[in-house]
Formats: sequence, structure tokens, C-alpha cells
Amino acid sequence: MATTQTAETLILDPSTDIDTPCLVVSEHIMQRNISEMAAFAKSAGVNLRPHMKTHKTPQIARLQIAAGAIGLTCAKVGEAEVMINEAGVEDVLLAYPTIGDHKIERLTNLQDKARITIAVDSYAAAESVSKSLERLGRSIDVFIEINTGQNRSGIMVGDEAVEFAQQIARTRHLNLTGVMTHEGHANSAPPDQIEEIALAAGRAIVETAERIRALGIDLRTVSVGSTPAATYTPTVPGVTEMRPGTYVFNDNSAFRYGRIGVDDCAARFVATVVSRAARDRGVLDTGSKSLSSDPSKSHEGYGYIVGHPDVIITKLSEEHGAFEIPEDETGMEVGDRVEIIPNHVCPTVNLMNELFIARDGKIVDTWKVAARGMVR
Repeated sequence: MATTQTAETLILDPSTDIDTPCLVVSEHIMQRNISEMAAFAKSAGVNLRPHMKTHKTPQIARLQIAAGAIGLTCAKVGEAEVMINEAGVEDVLLAYPTIGDHKIERLTNLQDKARITIAVDSYAAAESVSKSLERLGRSIDVFIEINTGQNRSGIMVGDEAVEFAQQIARTRHLNLTGVMTHEGHANSAPPDQIEEIALAAGRAIVETAERIRALGIDLRTVSVGSTPAATYTPTVPGVTEMRPGTYVFNDNSAFRYGRIGVDDCAARFVATVVSRAARDRGVLDTGSKSLSSDPSKSHEGYGYIVGHPDVIITKLSEEHGAFEIPEDETGMEVGDRVEIIPNHVCPTVNLMNELFIARDGKIVDTWKVAARGMVR
């Protein structure tokens, strides 16, 4: 027999009037997530530099800094411009290959307001940045991005990274100050293997950093970054910085790690049932243009409907979220409102113009997603 509506907690009071679909954030859950990660970083003796890709919102950046973060991580220059100019962040790492005269000039324009660090993983990239800086008469701090197993970007950990560090240390206008990795390969591993993979990645980058330092190169920072691995990698002695991102909201994909549940998920799509054309199926007013089309290994379908875990969002078109409903499920009638925890909250936020902030079940503020679409 199918399960009917459960007692899982909603973040918005059913009596609160709001137009749907919209992305609502529980102020209480978000603040708790921010505080808990800051406390963990402090207990582990590492600096916290959250990745803003999840929220893209100046108000949240300021909350993270107020809780103890030393700065922020961005991917793109446009994100850094928003976080520095609108949020007042004074220390930004671009954990992404930043190539091209236009981008480097924009970064140097920010250097009077904030410390800027960029990542490089090849001599071709380093030479390109150096030439851009030569024309501008500027220098910039650099981290070497190191591949500890994800096999995306990053020079290979060990001998290749050590040799590369010697090249970077000799490159004009680049100040080598640290190494970084994204142990994202831990994220896709079975939950019982995440700790082992994360710790191995941490030990590998620390060992590489020590070899580089033995050559007389002063590396102040060993930076790691992954929310699923966040309680493991930073505990490796020698790691000095952590860069989690998704933790600020959490999402359906995090359920599979066993530590995150519905009441840890701050950001939820509030949607309305707009069709029940058949007994066993219906449609929500949120599709791929809001939920995004990312799958999840945690829960079947394109999002987790709070209080209705057996109702599966089986298919998305641009504005339709088609769901299948078990025979004995109650609710989900036309006009009913539901809360959906997205599979992957980062692209979901990037599809929204604003976040509606909920406190005690009521909407108390609206925050612009100011870095939305900043992909250059």
C-alpha cells in the first residue's frame, strides 16, 4: 500500500499567499547550515572559503563572512565582480581556469577592492595570464589546481604538480601562494566510500605541497573543496582551507550521503498542482526552466516533494512537471500547493531572479540572485 502524506516539515505556512512557482529559502535552516559549517571549520583548524555558486546572492555571502568565512570562492569573473562590488567581499579565489585579456583586465580592476587569487593547471594557461598581466603592469596571486582523482581540470598530483610548481615560481607576474583540489570524485562514489576517497585526496595534495615547499617555494595554502567530503578532507593534517558550496541550502542529491534529511534543506520550490487529467498522474507548474533537468541518485524523479515521497516527478518539459501518484496517496489535487527540494540546487538557483526568504512560515524578504547568469 502506498504511503500517504507524511509529517515532514514545510518551511512555508499553507496560509501564506504567494504566487507559484517560486524558490523559497528557510532563513532558519540556512542560518543553521552556515553556522554549523563555520563551527566545523573552526574545530578542524582550517579556513572556510565557501563557494558562492550555490546561492549567487550578496546577502548570503555577507552572512557567510559574518559567520567566520575568510572570503569566497567563485568560478567566473562576473561572479567575483558581483561578490566584491555588491557584497563587499575582500578576498576571492577563482577556482577555475581564467583565460583571456578581457577577463584578466577585469580582475585587475578588482584588485584595489579585494585580494584576488586565480587557479592555473597548465603552463599554457600560466603563460597566457602572465602576458596579459605584463601588458597591464600588474601581478596576481596563484593557486595550482591539482587533480587528485576527479579527472576534470587540474595537473596531476605528485611529480607533475611538483615540476609545474617550479615553472610557475619562475613565471613573471604570478605569485604562487597555494595549491587547491576539488575532490569531486568522492561525490559520485557510494556513500560508504566517500570518507576513504576524501581522505586519500587530502593526503595526496598535502604530500605534494610538502614536496613543493622542500624546493624553497612558500605555499601558504592547501585548499580542498566538496560539500559531501567536507567533514573528511579538511581533517587531514596540512590542509589549511575548505571550499564547500551546496551546504548552505543542501538538496535532494545530498540525501544519499546519509547525513542530510528534509529538515536540512533550506531552498525549496513552492509549486501548484495545475492538472489531474488522470487518476494516477498530474502536472505541477514547475518544469525544466525552474527545477532544472539534473537527475539524482538519492530519490527517483526530478525533485523530492516534501510530505509526498511516493509521488514521483517523472518528466519535465519547460513549464510542466509531470508526476505519477500512487493509488492510495492523499492530496495533490488541482490547486494544492507543495514544496519541492530540487535535485541539484546550484543550477536551480541560477534559473531564478530572486529568492523569497521565509521566517516562521511567512515571507519576510526577497533577495535578488545578483550573480545569476554571470558565466563570463
